[in-house]
Amino acid sequence: MHMTLEADYAVRIVEFLAVQDARTDAKTISEQTSVTPRFTLKILRTLVASGIVVSYKGAKGGYVLAKPAKEITLRQVIEAVEGPYMISRCQGESYNCTRTDCHLHSIYGKISAMVRRELDSYTFDTICAFESSEETTTE
Repeated sequence: MHMTLEADYAVRIVEFLAVQDARTDAKTISEQTSVTPRFTLKILRTLVASGIVVSYKGAKGGYVLAKPAKEITLRQVIEAVEGPYMISRCQGESYNCTRTDCHLHSIYGKISAMVRRELDSYTFDTICAFESSEETTTE
């Protein structure tokens, strides 16, 4: 089980924007995050639609976080591109389980809730601070 490439790229993009002090154009974001320009624009549109990023048009346009990095969780970014986190499709509202004696549904629900709580415990200010402290200790 793994995150989609789109979710991984979305995390990279939000992480990059979290350390920027100014609006940043999509080309720079693409170059600095090693995400193709086309995919960068697609992900930015999704992040804008979900309220994580704000876009500005015009000569001084670009992208910035919609709120402080300390208010954006890893879960919010992942779910912005992947939808609600669940370990099994049987947890989805549209899934119709025909098994009457299935105990797995509640087990999967507990595991998914634990993962969601853990993802919520990481905000982008702590993620960026963690990386800064790693760089300091390796030099």
